[in-house]
Amino acid sequence: MSLCWIASHVGKCETKSVTMQDQLIDLPIKPSVKAAVESLSNAGIEARGAVFTRQEVADFILDLIGYTPDKPLYRLPLLEPSFGNGDFLVPVVKRLLQSYRKHSANLQDVTDLLHAIRAIELHRPTFTETRKRLEALLKENGFNASEVLTLLDHWLSQGDFLLTPLKESFSYIVGNPPYVRQELIPDALMAEYRNRFKTIYDRADLYIPFIERSLFLLNTGGTLGFICSDRWMKNRYGGPLRRLVAERFHLKFIVDMVDTPAFHSEVIAYPAIIVIQNEKPGATRLTHRPEICRDALSHLALELLSDKPSANEIKELQGVARDREPWILESWDQLSVVRRLEKDFPTLEEAGCKVGIGVATGADKVFIAPFDELDVEQDRKLPLVMTRDILTGKVAWRGFGVVNPFDESGGLVPLSQYPKLAAYLEKHGEEIKKRHVSKRNPESWYRTIDRIYPCLAKRPKLLIPDIKGEANIVYEDGQLYPHHNLYYIISEEWNLKALQAVLKSGIARLFVSIYSTKMHGGFLRFQAQYLRRIRIPRWRDIQPSIKAALIEAAEQDDATACNAVVSEMYGLTKVEQSAIGVNGEKEEDAD
Repeated sequence: MSLCWIASHVGKCETKSVTMQDQLIDLPIKPSVKAAVESLSNAGIEARGAVFTRQEVADFILDLIGYTPDKPLYRLPLLEPSFGNGDFLVPVVKRLLQSYRKHSANLQDVTDLLHAIRAIELHRPTFTETRKRLEALLKENGFNASEVLTLLDHWLSQGDFLLTPLKESFSYIVGNPPYVRQELIPDALMAEYRNRFKTIYDRADLYIPFIERSLFLLNTGGTLGFICSDRWMKNRYGGPLRRLVAERFHLKFIVDMVDTPAFHSEVIAYPAIIVIQNEKPGATRLTHRPEICRDALSHLALELLSDKPSANEIKELQGVARDREPWILESWDQLSVVRRLEKDFPTLEEAGCKVGIGVATGADKVFIAPFDELDVEQDRKLPLVMTRDILTGKVAWRGFGVVNPFDESGGLVPLSQYPKLAAYLEKHGEEIKKRHVSKRNPESWYRTIDRIYPCLAKRPKLLIPDIKGEANIVYEDGQLYPHHNLYYIISEEWNLKALQAVLKSGIARLFVSIYSTKMHGGFLRFQAQYLRRIRIPRWRDIQPSIKAALIEAAEQDDATACNAVVSEMYGLTKVEQSAIGVNGEKEEDAD
């Protein structure tokens, strides 16, 4: 079904570690959950965000999981959890019938086929249309009306996959799971997900529990093949699911589909094909961005499945899935440098630095304006630095400020003591109070989403934009408060000019590129979770001459000098310098 449809699926039962079937407990469903699911079953295509898989890609995935007519497929049950327009289900039926006629002596005995397929779809109009397609397909293949009705009644279910009781397990599970942000899910449904799934963590999208339940429905030796977002492979919220895969399953194939026309329409998501088998963990074969045509994908499937692939674009990697750790799928020369630095040096925060993010207000049009135009008491506003203020690599403040309703300790100030602030906030009260943070804390309705600590504005800091092609590390001397699209680093131990030189040398980009997921165009997200992985020496352990050289290189904005002194500080070999691009011979980004 869709890579991104709205809340089609609710979590299933508690995950246990005894048997695969232990997950299939038929828990009661609250009326509020039933109502939410019913409303979604008739939602329009825009609300569902439906995106459908190209036929050649669906066939490619079926080849990769081994659902091919040379096997007696009628004895090997397949599940399609969210069949949508039938992008997978139609070729599945075609392959099943071809296999049945090849392997069975009882031609067209529908009782042999009843348990070969189980397919579920929440959206009622889509279910009806796809069922009509399958009716026509079966009649074209010689089945009479009664046989067609019998087969489709056994194969197809209209409902929510993750609420539908399933007593059987499957040899194959295939499809395109939903990609839905939590904030788009009704509260009752979200509570149900969390009650039923252990892999929903932090801001996990709904394809996470979708994959979890599917894995626990596999027979021993069964295979799952999905095309879905690749965000969970590295992001924080994917940690529990990565651990599940590492401990219980074999991650066989990953095919990076970013920037390929894998769908019938252009999507914002970052798709990848994953093939996971219910067997002992082993090596993973990886390839990137294949040509989307039937012949090329058919040949690639044969190569991936062969004993010894000859294609240069296929890599076989050991240990990709390791507990909760992000899956490192590229840049192996750089990874070796990262592993060495991780062994030899502490993390950024262990070395006495703190990583944070600027303030999110929930209503920027109210809380943020030109500083001089904010009609509040002077100590109730702070000069604000935003991404556009540091585009040149230096701070060029454009004069914006943020209303500050907090005191030095981070507590809200009483409005009775600040009449101008009170009048300003009341003037914009309707806009402020409709925010979720205000509804949740009505007595603190005028707070910003994040607490503001005014002392932060006065501290020298390094500023780093969230999304950037290269690390843009900007020194700010302690006059401005950071906006929420900026991460900051402060330290009581490190000289920040020296640290700026280290992070601008390529070390920051090295760690972020290894651990983060890429955006379109090759941009990286310099988020706190990745910045905290950066390794640096403790300031006290650095030679005085290197300290002085770092500071001078930063002040002179001398990239060559930065690279030279950083290489000396880390003891980088020539090979390591080449791998991470600190010797002036930076390699092209790995695909």
